[in-house]
Order: sequence, then structure tokens, then C-alpha cells
Amino acid sequence: MTEPEGAARRYGGDVSVFAAREGGAVAGRSAGGKPRPRNPVLRGGTLAVAGLLAFAGSASLAAAPPAAASATAVTPSSVASSGTPFLPEPTGSRPVGTESLYLKDTSRPDPWVPEVKARELMVSLWYPATSPGRRRAPYMTAKESELLLKEAQLTGVPLDVLSRTRTNAFTDVKPAGRRRGLPLVVLSPGFTKPRSTLTALAEDLASRGYVVAAIDHTYENVATTFPDGRVTTCVPCEGDHDQTLFTKLSKGRAADVSFVLDQLTGPHAKWKGGSLIDPSRIAMAGHSAGGASVIAAMVKDSRLRAGIDIDGTTPVGILDGKLSRPFMFLGKPGTYTPGAGGPADTWERDWKLMTGWKRWLLVTGTEHESFTDIMLLANQLGVDGGAKLSGARSLEITRRYVGAFFDQHLLKRKQPLLDRPSARHPEVKHCVPETKTCA
Repeated sequence: MTEPEGAARRYGGDVSVFAAREGGAVAGRSAGGKPRPRNPVLRGGTLAVAGLLAFAGSASLAAAPPAAASATAVTPSSVASSGTPFLPEPTGSRPVGTESLYLKDTSRPDPWVPEVKARELMVSLWYPATSPGRRRAPYMTAKESELLLKEAQLTGVPLDVLSRTRTNAFTDVKPAGRRRGLPLVVLSPGFTKPRSTLTALAEDLASRGYVVAAIDHTYENVATTFPDGRVTTCVPCEGDHDQTLFTKLSKGRAADVSFVLDQLTGPHAKWKGGSLIDPSRIAMAGHSAGGASVIAAMVKDSRLRAGIDIDGTTPVGILDGKLSRPFMFLGKPGTYTPGAGGPADTWERDWKLMTGWKRWLLVTGTEHESFTDIMLLANQLGVDGGAKLSGARSLEITRRYVGAFFDQHLLKRKQPLLDRPSARHPEVKHCVPETKTCA
């Protein structure tokens, strides 16, 4: 019997991978240095989890560390003691509705837990609504908040604080639009991060007339909650994090995206508003591993008409031919400055194969998580995320440029903002990889 099989029988019997069950000198390992069993399914959210791996938030895909990163110390006095964390209001004119879908792909086993014979996914949808509702949607569950904060190794922060984050989308409201009148944007989060960390971007796009589908790629993040109470955790978080892992991850996410598109469009759509989606206007954006997966998804599925990689190193073996559809790289300087080597080399490699409309934009003062809700919420909780640019400002820029990209390529509305530097957004630099310059 293999170690995973033995762990499965000891900790539930239905899985072959591991989740930390007890504390120790090193996260994920016993005092003797041996790996601890991990169970990626928490029944009913009642299993106490300690010692989860912490990945450095600024790490690129290629540089993701195989062991625990140093903790970020946060004392109670540094945390905002009053008020509730909140997301910025959307910039569009339409009220936003949201709901979650449980989808099951019986055509393939789970890529991380082969004993699970069907790939199960949770997807959050945001959409323009006919009117505001009475109940705002929760940001995440208390268990998801707990596991995400433990993954970040934050101390002095209430473990359920993210579950109390105020959102701007309402549950139980009807979608607004005409048949095949709404463009669709798919969002994919970073490795170890749940789909909820892209909520502010999703709400903003929905307020501007888009349907947005954010996918939790099961077993690739710290917590995904299913309708029956299961909470799956991360399988590939421990061990080596080389290019082969992220190539597998990108290709698996591409399969997830195609399946979700099948379920959201066509005559048998699983969402009640599926008939409102225009199947000829679909695009994708993702952060970190999710950004790298955009290329893989576009290669696999021609329904994706445009894509954005937000601060994600692209693995080898994904783009091996020309890509003529619109594409934008959006990231932070240093890591992705043309000619800097390392992760920037991966963008330059793929840039040469992109023959259509393309842009390479860098936002000064940012860190890896600046493009998600994480930096914003960290700032509100008194946590220094290491970025010179505030989480609120970096998220404002992210929403503005991502929205402009989709407005241009899905709605056919010309966006001069994407063609030249902007006095209103001096932090954004337009780069020309051929001359290795940014201005």
C-alpha cells in the first residue's frame, strides 16, 4: 500500500492525498522531518487544520517555494478594531446579482485525486441584475476565511474576518438582459487562492454589463466548499513546484474552463440566465497561475476570443504555435520588466508567438497580490503587504484596464487608454519587449 492510500484509509477512505491534521516544528512535517498525511476533504468544515503551507504572496509560478515561507506577524493593535472589511463599489451603472453553481464533469477523473472519478467544480457567477436585492452575498465562508488566513500565517487577525467582508452583489435577484445579449468573462484565481479573491473585479465587470464566471479549481486552493458541506483543500501545495507541475495545472484548468463554457452556454445551460450569454463574445482573465492558464485555455478552446494574464509566469509547453487573438500581459515591474530574465523571459517567449493585438503593461508600486482583493483587504486590516501602491489604488487600476480590454475586444468600443500612457494612471507603464523599454 502506498503512503497516500494508507492515509486515505486512516483519514476518511475516499481520497489519496493529504491535509495537515496537527501542529509541528515545520508546516506540513513532523518534528522528525517526515511529511504528514494530508486529507483534502474536510467533512462539514469541522476538522481543525494547522500548519498549512504558506506560500510567499509575491512568488511567481516558477519560483513558488516548496516549503513554508516566513510568517507575517500581525499584532492585534495593528489590525483595524472597528468596522468591517469591504470591497469598493463597482464603477458601472447596473446592480449586481450573484449565485454559485455546482458542476460535475463525469467525462474525466479529478487530475489531482484520480480515485475521484468525476471532476467537481464550484463556480461563482456575477451578472447585471434587474434591481438590487435585500441580501448581500457573503464573501466566503468562515472555514474558507480560516484556512486562507492560516495559509498566509497571519496572527492577531480573527480567523473568520474575511467571511464578514462586505460585498456589493446580491443573492436571489434576476439577471437583466436580452437573449444572447451579454458577453461572458471567465476568471481563474492564483494557485492556493479561492475564486472569491477576484470578487471586486468580477463585481465591477458585472456592473458594466458582463456575466462573470469565476472558477474554483478543486484541490488547487486552500479551501473550496461544496453544497453538501465538504471543504476540499490543496493537494499539490507540498512537494516540488517545478515547471511540470504548472504545465499540468495550466492544462487541467483549460479543461475546467471548456467544461464550464459547455455548462453555461447552449440549449441545456445549467444556469437560469444562460440564454442571455452571447457565445460569440467570451473571454478570460486570470491571476498568477490563473493568468498563465489563460493561454492554455485559449489554445484549447476557440470560443475564448481574448485573454489577460495578470502577473502569472507562463509554463513551458503551453504555447507552441501562433496565437492571433487579442492578449494582454498585466503585471508588476522587476519580475516582468522586459529583459529582466527569469519570469520575464516566459512572457517574451510567448509574446513572439502572439500575432494579433497585444499589450504588455506594468503597474509600478505593486506586488503579486496587488491585483486581487487580498492587498486591499490586508490594508484594511492593518497588514503591510509590502506594496508601495495601496491596495485600493492598485485594484482601481486593475479594474480600469481589465475592463477597457474587454470593452474593446468584446464590445468593440475603442479604448485609447490601452494605446498610450495615461496622465490619470501614471503608475501604468506600456512596455515594448522588442526594445526592452517601458514608458
